Amino acid sequence: MTTLLQAIILGIIQGLTEFIPVSSSAHLIIVPWLFRWNDPALTSLPFDVALHLGTLVSVLWYFRADWGRLIRAGIDSIRERNISNDPNRRLSWLVIIACIPGGIAGVLLEGKIGDWFHTPNQPINSSAMIVMAVIIIVLGLLLFLAERFARHTRNVQQMTLKDALLIGVSQAFAVFPGVSRSGSTITAGLAIGFERESAARFSFLLSAPIIAGAGLKSLAEIYAGISSGSITQNDLTLFPIGVIAATISGYMAIRFLMRYLQSNSTNIFVYYRWILTLVILVVALTRG
Repeated sequence: MTTLLQAIILGIIQGLTEFIPVSSSAHLIIVPWLFRWNDPALTSLPFDVALHLGTLVSVLWYFRADWGRLIRAGIDSIRERNISNDPNRRLSWLVIIACIPGGIAGVLLEGKIGDWFHTPNQPINSSAMIVMAVIIIVLGLLLFLAERFARHTRNVQQMTLKDALLIGVSQAFAVFPGVSRSGSTITAGLAIGFERESAARFSFLLSAPIIAGAGLKSLAEIYAGISSGSITQNDLTLFPIGVIAATISGYMAIRFLMRYLQSNSTNIFVYYRWILTLVILVVALTRG
């Protein structure tokens, strides 16, 4: 029952922090570390996949109308070999192009960097937590500066190839726990003059292919593990719980953020990052 409750909590945290710019990967390390949760099921590959599939379902469902238009427009552009002046055709290709840097970084670096910060079934190193705290506060500072000095006048329809590439490169840095996929891409979008809601919308559209790609790769690893016997049916017991919890909380987080940014700044998330940094540093230094 304790593991079940912890799984639900982590599923909710994953859904909320995947889309709110505070870093889901960091929180999935920080929360078990703070409360000394040591059950290996909570750091297993199947449970990690379940959480990410949950957030994928939530972002696909919330933006289902957008995805329908973009997929149709992308197919039409390929069939007719023409983007013309169709904004949906342009946006569909900009999303694809912007995903390339993050996809490359994920394939080459995510596993190695993730293992440095937290190896499953091993105690989390306090020095790694201090590094993560620094990353969290630095991204918070960048978001604060982008919020304060950017113009916030452009919308998604005005996005150029250069804009998409810049935002895509910023997403690549999300392989470091504490950066945040949504945090880095929203910060980049604000820095180059996009409205808050437009920056968030493109960020969420951009997240779906990356999450889907990582999920498919991990599902293949799970299948191989089941075939070899290294992953048992017991390892999959938390899978549906993670999917459901992350899906519901992820959908609520997207809905909240899209409405919140229509009339509010991102400063509340900056302040949260700074407070979280202080908590991590105090605990890491006192635990030794």
